[in-house]
Amino acid sequence: MKCIQFHEHGGPEVLRVEDRELARPAPGEVQIRHTAIGLNYIDVYDRTGLYPGELPGCPGREAAGIVTALGRNVRGFRVGDRVAYVHSAPGAYCQARNLPAARLVKIPKGIAEEQAAALMLKGLTAQFLLRRTHRVQRGEAILVHAAAGGVGLLLTQWAKALGAKVIGVVGSEAKAELARKHGCRHVLLSGHGPLAPQVRRLTRGAGVAVVYDSVGRDTFMDSLDCLRPLGLMVSFGNASGPVPPIAPLELSRRGSLFLTRPTLFNYIASREQLDSAARELFSAVRKGVLRVRIGQRYPLTEAAQAHRDLEARRTTGSTVLIP
Repeated sequence: MKCIQFHEHGGPEVLRVEDRELARPAPGEVQIRHTAIGLNYIDVYDRTGLYPGELPGCPGREAAGIVTALGRNVRGFRVGDRVAYVHSAPGAYCQARNLPAARLVKIPKGIAEEQAAALMLKGLTAQFLLRRTHRVQRGEAILVHAAAGGVGLLLTQWAKALGAKVIGVVGSEAKAELARKHGCRHVLLSGHGPLAPQVRRLTRGAGVAVVYDSVGRDTFMDSLDCLRPLGLMVSFGNASGPVPPIAPLELSRRGSLFLTRPTLFNYIASREQLDSAARELFSAVRKGVLRVRIGQRYPLTEAAQAHRDLEARRTTGSTVLIP
């Protein structure tokens, strides 16, 4: 089968198309023929070595496809089932893969495989951020960075449906229009003046209840300054680089703030947690609360170009690779 591998950490140019043998699934595993693979910024972290891993490596944490074989002792799945997954171990940039059955969910009727591939990491991230890390309440003002990105568009739609007043931050006027169409009441352009005074003006001086920040180093301190007293800073990504060390006193002097650096896999560690989160996510899509916007499609063999466009912020919504 074809897969994308890198033998050293570096830029998109280290991604190579290679042939690889795939064994039969082991006991408890399911073999999947991928039909769509989700692109995420964590794939960049794996490629560059920000998240260290074994070499050679294969990026990719989420995908959807068709079950083609079952290992021994697998229950609940059959050959031909449509399934999707998000996995803590990379390796989705390939035509087929063996995975533990405990990490798979069936794709409900009415949801396309491309949608599922774009939802598993990004959609489940939106679910835990809005429903568990901070349970957004009606009337709350919240701030979402990268509001026109894959997670951002899902966060803003869902937060609006929950009754929140969403302030989005984006990088261009075109992205601003997209963010407005997906639930942002107000949209601010990054790099157009200090962020905190603009947010304070929009919230009549109060600040926001929570900031969802996937950008990292470039926005972290500004995000803290946007929070109301006892507000929550949710740092869940490093698109601009990792956040430097911070003294706890910085949280105290801004109003006894709370800070968390969550990761999806702690929220879906058990089968029950995964199933519950996936049910709520797929239900939101089927009810029309969430529209999955796939802004870009690339052949799997063009994964390097997809990475270039992602890092250059030329993408909007979700991106999928097609094997």
